[in-house]
Amino acid sequence: MSSQHDVSRTVSASGSAHVAELFRDSEKNEVDIAAGSQIIVRDEEWLVRSVRRTARGELRVEATGASELVRDQDAVFYSSLDAIEVLDPRHTKLIADESPGFRSSRLWLESLLRQSPTPITDTRIVAGHHGLADSMEYQLRPAYQALSNLRPRILIGDAVGLGKTLEIGILLTELIKRGRGDRILVVTPRAVLEQFQREMWTRYSIPLVRLDSDGIQKVRQTLPATRNPFSYYKRVIVSIDTLKNPARYRHHLSGHRWDVVVIDECHNLINKGTQNNELARLLARQTDALILASATPHNGKRESFAELIGLLDPAAIADPKDYQASDIEHLYVRRHRNSPDVKLEVGHRWAPRRDPEIIPVEPTPEEQAVLEELTYAWLRPASGQAPVSGRGKTLFPWTLFKAFLSSPRALRESIRRRLKTLSTQDDGSAEVEALRRLDGLAEVAERRGAAKFDALLKHLADIGVGKGSDTRVVVFSERIQTLEWLRDELRRKLRLPDKAVQLLHAQLNDRDVQQVVEDFALEASPLRILLASDMASEGLNLHRQCHQLVHYDLPWSFIRIQQRNGRIDRYLQEHEPRITALALTSSDTDTVSDLRVVTKLLEKEHAANQALGDAGALLDVRDADLEEDRIMELLRQGKDLATEINDPEEVNPFAALIATGGEHADDPPVPTAPRSTLFDDDDNFLTEALHEITDNPGALDIHRDEDTDLLAFNTPADLAERLKDLPDSYLRDREVSSRIRVSAQRRFSEQRLAKARVEGKTLWPDVSYLAPSHPVLEWATSRALARFGRNQAPVMAAPVPEPVFLTQATWANSLGQPVLTRWGAITGLPDEPKVGDLREALERAGLKEHARNPGGVAGWIERLQSFVPAAVEAATEDLRRHRDEVEGDLLERLDEHRKRLSRWEQRALFVVEQAGGSARSKDAVASTRDEISELIDSLAAAGEPFVRVVGLIVPDRRTV
Repeated sequence: MSSQHDVSRTVSASGSAHVAELFRDSEKNEVDIAAGSQIIVRDEEWLVRSVRRTARGELRVEATGASELVRDQDAVFYSSLDAIEVLDPRHTKLIADESPGFRSSRLWLESLLRQSPTPITDTRIVAGHHGLADSMEYQLRPAYQALSNLRPRILIGDAVGLGKTLEIGILLTELIKRGRGDRILVVTPRAVLEQFQREMWTRYSIPLVRLDSDGIQKVRQTLPATRNPFSYYKRVIVSIDTLKNPARYRHHLSGHRWDVVVIDECHNLINKGTQNNELARLLARQTDALILASATPHNGKRESFAELIGLLDPAAIADPKDYQASDIEHLYVRRHRNSPDVKLEVGHRWAPRRDPEIIPVEPTPEEQAVLEELTYAWLRPASGQAPVSGRGKTLFPWTLFKAFLSSPRALRESIRRRLKTLSTQDDGSAEVEALRRLDGLAEVAERRGAAKFDALLKHLADIGVGKGSDTRVVVFSERIQTLEWLRDELRRKLRLPDKAVQLLHAQLNDRDVQQVVEDFALEASPLRILLASDMASEGLNLHRQCHQLVHYDLPWSFIRIQQRNGRIDRYLQEHEPRITALALTSSDTDTVSDLRVVTKLLEKEHAANQALGDAGALLDVRDADLEEDRIMELLRQGKDLATEINDPEEVNPFAALIATGGEHADDPPVPTAPRSTLFDDDDNFLTEALHEITDNPGALDIHRDEDTDLLAFNTPADLAERLKDLPDSYLRDREVSSRIRVSAQRRFSEQRLAKARVEGKTLWPDVSYLAPSHPVLEWATSRALARFGRNQAPVMAAPVPEPVFLTQATWANSLGQPVLTRWGAITGLPDEPKVGDLREALERAGLKEHARNPGGVAGWIERLQSFVPAAVEAATEDLRRHRDEVEGDLLERLDEHRKRLSRWEQRALFVVEQAGGSARSKDAVASTRDEISELIDSLAAAGEPFVRVVGLIVPDRRTV
């Protein structure tokens, strides 16, 4: 077995009869198993992480090895296949702690507190706000909203630049803390794979293994042919491009379940019948938690947005054509920079963008000739009919016009492709002749040079881009031919080295894409001019070293304009974003030019960005290609864009619902929980753990810096095995498999992260932030728990007036999720037990860092060993007494979900009746009702609680 992979037993189909027999036996003899239990399986000791009941009714137990042979190894056991023995907590053996300062006991108790999942009744933010990021309440809202739902599912629709990736990191941290984030799948556009991977690790200590197509192939080479590659790693990130063909990976995806699935840029998934939509539906069925994220989460159609919401909760919307904000507000968060709960928090760290700057460009005589040919032969011919026939004949002339606005070379490429599609029989047709005439004019214009390129050179000089300058700029163009031509010309004209001018477009392989993105973020990189297609407009952070953006040609789509501008106009942009567009004009008023179009589109986008954070609401088609077609059609008809395109205050009601329905502006503040720890901070815990849980601390060469909380040490072999799940590039660049450096101090960790961007050759910092989910803390916790033997509890002497039994009591639901947890401190045994709080008892007893161990507990152990069953019974009764009090909020929420489900069912059946009332449709409603109802019923506490003694404090000699 490997420490980084689940191990489960499988049975062939030929053994099905034997399985059935075992299953029947297990039903007769099955014992209660709760999260936190100590179990014996295959003569080895394991700590139970979670327990779930499968569709067949058997228990699925996930556990971590505690005894020497299986220490830190993860396994999955089934009650129908394995003999699972639960250690009886009433037989817990009391053991004297002889370690200095009760270090063993304090680490044991701290590890129990850390390892115990947060109950589902606690919807407060307990860990996510301790990541390496500015603490802003609006970013906590999605996590709190998701944790309050029936299942942790949410659509994060925040506008460009607000930090959706950070919000995802907060929620993932919360789910991990609750034992609901062990197996994670993240699906993103391929351009942001490493950026997302880096954000999760550097800010939240969540490792994601990147599985692009090459990565999956490597895993397949390692695994047996029958093994599912998605089960090899627990937490992976993969591109939509890799998974978008469900037929290729369907059997692997449908054969594996995740605790959490994250789908970034989820607007690519909403169109029914597409491969992306099939992928989203499949993944939604295979996970408990589902996180969707997009700044443009719908295409303007109520039905399409309902499809997206249906992935989160199929019982949220009864009629896809008619629903209100109240139907979806629990599943949807949408804010923009000027939203009430955002603007006060981001203002000091987000420089406001200036109004867009438009540079009119007079065409060369050769370009003017092309414009006139396009105008009089294609766009507005005197005959009223352009020389084009067949599919797309109405808008194709405008496609040629847009190509020329990019560059003569791009126009010639469009002509070449069109000629290639025309039949050879059309060789003498009017369209072919017109295309060849246009190509000849474009060829002359290309040789002469483009006026826009000269304007670009002047603008770059004005903003300080050039040899010897640190100023950077990102230049967008829709056409790869234009980008390649710009690269060659800029290198030549500005005399810049090849590495100073780089391309970023969809035809690059994954490795080159990630390298260019990383280079642009590194201050020490020579890259100064990034020439990007619109594949770079989704999700990429280009603002770290850049605040200059140029639209060499402008997309006729508000969605794409907003996405482009959002690459530099986003939170943590410290310089005023400067957005510039080049636009061809013409002194001939009859010639169609670019200036008017560019001016209106940029002005409208800027106004919508300020008012709604959503420029897609202006045309209200919510699809970039459809927006382009709409603009072309308006131009073809000679319409005025200023009057035909809505102003922000004129958007339709549905667009307004989507823009503002997820603001939650009137909701109370997000509650957070104080840290629950017996140590001053995490590096103190880790330092003591390193001296306690390793056989030879000297071999670790431990270095500690009190000022920065830096802790460096040689990586033990079993920890190195765990770290194999870290990103490959991080392992390679920082060599953490041999020596690791961590810090729990935010300020110092931010400095090391910034230093990597400024001075390093990699964006991975040399010191990793010790966030709550850090694998090093998980490793230390597991090792500390294994220091005590099977069913043992430590005994400590302290200045207390009477013995105090320390207990852990957990009550889980039928899914194995903790619903109630109480950490008790019991006095007055055996006759008059009183239950207090474990942490308070430890504080009063002075059992914290720098405590002194006076020893002398042997006599107490002999006297009190027989009290252990009474302590377990007292803690159990205490949990039962407090069940209603603690579970009350959950039961109220479940009751509200039942009422919501009932309302949905009635409405859904009415909609079915109105549409004709087919039996199949009614069955679908009933099936959804039954599924959700069963889920609701499974969330309340069930079965028997798990209670055990975890320690004993006895009066020391000075007290007696």
